[in-house]
Amino acid sequence: MTPVTRVLLLGGTGDALKIARQLGPASVYSLAGLGKVPEDLPCAVRVGGFGGSEGLARYIESEQIGRVIDATHPFAAQISANAVRACAAAQVPCWALRRPAWQAQTGDDWRMVDDWNAVIAALAPFRRPLFTLGREPLAHLDEIPPHQFWTVRCLESHQDHPRARILATRGPFTLEGERALFALQAFDVVVSKNSGGSATEAKLDVARERGLPVIMLRRPALPDADRAFDNVAGLLEALRQESALGA
Repeated sequence: MTPVTRVLLLGGTGDALKIARQLGPASVYSLAGLGKVPEDLPCAVRVGGFGGSEGLARYIESEQIGRVIDATHPFAAQISANAVRACAAAQVPCWALRRPAWQAQTGDDWRMVDDWNAVIAALAPFRRPLFTLGREPLAHLDEIPPHQFWTVRCLESHQDHPRARILATRGPFTLEGERALFALQAFDVVVSKNSGGSATEAKLDVARERGLPVIMLRRPALPDADRAFDNVAGLLEALRQESALGA
């Protein structure tokens, strides 16, 4: 019988969770520690960092990992870089799930930016932005301009600010739910990372419907993995072909 490869899955996304549900008890699903930790997976779950690429390489070797899968968020560039370097050092394959970026459609008004300072500059004319950048805006609540009221949607709970509302929630978000939220809060602009995927895409559909601009944060450059996949099904099929499921 062909031995089954022990997999280390670097996750934290909905797509990573789909992969984790197909792994066996010898494999490991690794989370940074943000958000809810799943309790019903057939594989082991590890929470916390590794100590950079060197620490990850030591973990791969000590735990006899045969393959690493990077299924982290497209903006987790440091983790992706660490994964590629660690796999090279440990001489094990590094596969990556590279979710396709969203593409502007007819009727979209996207303002592309590269960092937080550019976000703030692009926001200057607006009054009621919806932030979907994760937790970064939470560090800037005391810098909100006098004419603005922010709504920040992220995974972490946080006390409301006199001029901000924090929505601690996790996708996927439905088109109907987003329509209701936009109507209730009267947003005049959306601030988003170009995360790709369907779980949070409905906000872009509603922005298009309402004629709202979207300040869109460009993706960081990610390193080349040994193999890259643009969907979960393709990656799982490749694992099956190499007897890497069920471990």
